[in-house]
Amino acid sequence: MRIFRNVALISLIGSAIIIIGACTYFNYQISPVSSDDSLKVVVIEEGSISDIANTLKDNNLIRDVSMFKVYIKLTGKSNLKASTYELSESMGVEKIVDILANGNSYNPDEIRITFKEGINMRHIASLISENTNNTEEDVYNLLKNDDYLDELVDTYWFISDDIKSNKIYYSLEGYLYPNTYAFANKDVSVKEIFKKMLDQMEIELSKYKEDIENNELSVHELLTLASIVELEGASSSDRNGVAGVFYNRLDSGMTLGSDVTTYYAIKVDMNERDLTRAELDDCNNYNTRCSTFTGLPVGPICNPSNASIEAVLHPTTHEFYYFVADKNKKTYFTKTYNEHLSMVSKLKDEGLFYEY
Repeated sequence: MRIFRNVALISLIGSAIIIIGACTYFNYQISPVSSDDSLKVVVIEEGSISDIANTLKDNNLIRDVSMFKVYIKLTGKSNLKASTYELSESMGVEKIVDILANGNSYNPDEIRITFKEGINMRHIASLISENTNNTEEDVYNLLKNDDYLDELVDTYWFISDDIKSNKIYYSLEGYLYPNTYAFANKDVSVKEIFKKMLDQMEIELSKYKEDIENNELSVHELLTLASIVELEGASSSDRNGVAGVFYNRLDSGMTLGSDVTTYYAIKVDMNERDLTRAELDDCNNYNTRCSTFTGLPVGPICNPSNASIEAVLHPTTHEFYYFVADKNKKTYFTKTYNEHLSMVSKLKDEGLFYEY
């Protein structure tokens, strides 16, 4: 009797091992082929599940034709629609089948434009000109259209008459959320592009609406400070600490002393060239290195990321007035200018000094 029990137990364990092994194998075969999320344009023709599976296999979107067909049988999702799709190797069978079952309206004329964090309006205008049938002048003309700006002030809670100041270079600088956006074709208007970017900015800022309302700075001022933190803190792993330095300077009546505002003031990009002494000393509404300049610039100097917006809403409280980041993004904070110079000198000696 005991022998029969042992045989039954062994048989049960063996069956369990086979089942677990089969499930593991199946799950692997329907998993993503790779982590590559770049999209491939794939045409799915009318045909059998085998035809569809072979097309997907030929495009390296599935691992195994047979396991794809098994998945279809198990799920009952056999009504896959012929169309043109954008699929990636990182999707896996489950997601690909869901997409094919729902169908789509693929548009071969669709364009995508990526507006990176920290770029300014000159770069935005250039990207729009390069990717659409608009010119840079079309962008700048819309930014100066008073009726359009009034419409935006009435539409979006975070936009005020501050953007209409004649001292500001580009009215919507800092307000266009950096992201990748899709448009129907190259005939998209600048207004349509801006609407998508402003709508996304509204979504992002709404996450912090309570913090914004409780802050002593206006939305325009917060975006201005966030834009400075975006560029100054790009080489730092501590944007909150960097924001804390600028708050300390504002509270004490010091100049912000920000190099990035000086470059923006004369419409020259960082890394483009060194500035002349006359340019460094030129006092205007953006150059916070000017000895007589206190407070914030008249407006943002780039379009900031969420990380920089969060940093100015939740700055680190400390007693530092200077900072410098090394090549590893480690940030060193100091209280006095002499301490700051000593730290810069030390980093240069150690070959760690980060230069723009």
